[in-house]
Amino acid sequence: MNSDAKAVLEAVWRIESARLVASLARLVQDVGVAEEIAQDTLVIALEQWPRDGVPREPGPWLRATAKHRAIDLIRRRTNYASKLAVLAHDAIPREDDDELIDSLDDHIGDDLLRLIFTAAHPVLSVEARAALTLRLLGGLSTPEIARAFLISEATAAQRIVRAKRTLAEAGVRFSMPAPAEIGERLGTVLGVVYLIFNEGYAATGGTDWAQPALCREAIRLGRVLAGLLPDEPEVHGLLALMELQASRLPARIAADGRPVLLDDQDRRLWDRLLIRRGLAALERAEELGGGLYSLQAAIAACHARAHTAADTDWARIAALYEVLAYLLPSPVVRLNQAVAVGRAGDPARGLRIADGLGAERSLRDYPQLPAVRGELLAQLGRAAEARTEFGRAASLTRNEAERELFRARAESAVVHVDPGPAVAQ
Repeated sequence: MNSDAKAVLEAVWRIESARLVASLARLVQDVGVAEEIAQDTLVIALEQWPRDGVPREPGPWLRATAKHRAIDLIRRRTNYASKLAVLAHDAIPREDDDELIDSLDDHIGDDLLRLIFTAAHPVLSVEARAALTLRLLGGLSTPEIARAFLISEATAAQRIVRAKRTLAEAGVRFSMPAPAEIGERLGTVLGVVYLIFNEGYAATGGTDWAQPALCREAIRLGRVLAGLLPDEPEVHGLLALMELQASRLPARIAADGRPVLLDDQDRRLWDRLLIRRGLAALERAEELGGGLYSLQAAIAACHARAHTAADTDWARIAALYEVLAYLLPSPVVRLNQAVAVGRAGDPARGLRIADGLGAERSLRDYPQLPAVRGELLAQLGRAAEARTEFGRAASLTRNEAERELFRARAESAVVHVDPGPAVAQ
């Protein structure tokens, strides 16, 4: 395949695939079928673009092609007449198809959010809701989802397959719940949006350390949610957390693609507009009563307010993690607490917290655990042990940029762990 066409298709597909599946799901009312049509569309592009050239507007080309295939599918169904009566006035796709489909819109008016809320249907388990939504909307592969949830790939694959089957068997329609029903699905929706952000902020696979496009998409969804639900503190808390963390992205990767840790970042590159927006969202969240995301945003705000790494109020960060670990004692939170306690001046206690996580099955292959132990051991002057731990972290990560980072740590055993996202979920 022409390499230029392939590169363009890969880039466009990364951006468009989630929207494509979301809009198709609303058309065909079956997420599995929607995903199949999207994949068929990708195959058509793989065949035609190298031969005919990349379309002038590749995104709309994909959407139009997928929509035509969806309408063809509906035609072939035994009940196509009733569906076409809703979707179109004639059997030939027309330029005003978008207007026709938009006429079926609901009070959200955003296909991606509509699919997130639909996939958060109570008929699914919490784990299945999140895994399915990440697959469809986050564009994450099954291995990436497995790593996000600290589960095996087989388990992740089973969750996704069963979730699709359950939705189909239950006859769940791809429409927004009534406003009064949104609250019961909100927690899952916020969790999924943050997982999408986390995958963008610290990619679990591939060659790039971060995928800013995923972060931007998660923030966009967060802003839409904040506009729709202005009195929900956790919506503002999550938005604050994402904006404050995203403000560091311009300084987080060097020009040569090398990761730049927090202490080494040029803070003049931090996005001040995102910091202001994040602090304002945090203030609004705290006015409304706050929550777990607000606590994590408060931690991110400590970094945002520090003009230099030396100015960071690690004592406050450690205190905030103490509260967070009490309210949400997940292994990832406690691991981040270990880092904060160590940076606040008590690496021995931080190491005890990290060592206490050694038996956690979910962290068995989690590279951040040995990386944190390496950091704390280095602070305690136990360089040889620190090098061993960083070497183990390098062997566990599937991200090439992170692997190089850990190898460099193993050689020096004096650099610091980047705190990164506070909680995966």
